[in-house]
Amino acid sequence: MNAIANILHIIAATLWIGAMFFALVVLRPATAGLEPARRLVLWAGVLKRFFPWVWVAVLVLPITGYWLVFNVFGGFGLAQGYIHVMHLLGLIMIAVFVFLYYKIYPAFKAAVSKEAWPEAGVELNRIRKLVLLNLCLGLVLLCAVAGLQHGSII
Repeated sequence: MNAIANILHIIAATLWIGAMFFALVVLRPATAGLEPARRLVLWAGVLKRFFPWVWVAVLVLPITGYWLVFNVFGGFGLAQGYIHVMHLLGLIMIAVFVFLYYKIYPAFKAAVSKEAWPEAGVELNRIRKLVLLNLCLGLVLLCAVAGLQHGSII
């Protein structure tokens, strides 16, 4: 069971961070030349398909993480520093996503549905900034965990 939890944890983190990278570094520049209405409708469709996968990650990561902490590492009291870093940054990333999903995303969807393109553009830019924040946190998390796990930093 520990191996399954570890595999699911790694897959969930990889998919979430990888998808954010793809969205910001590949898809966003590729859609920049589209007229606003087409670009915003496209992003509405992308986010509608992306966010359920983020919810899967948001559920899988803590469940598998806590499983591993208590069944492999002996609880938080015995866990090494990289486990605490991963836990903290993961919780922050989840909080950022939950805020984005319940506060900003509904405003974006509403603006797109009523074809209020300037308003939708403002909301999409807010989403982009929070996704960028989460991508940066995710990359820092990966680097810190890799370095701390092997004793090469801190």
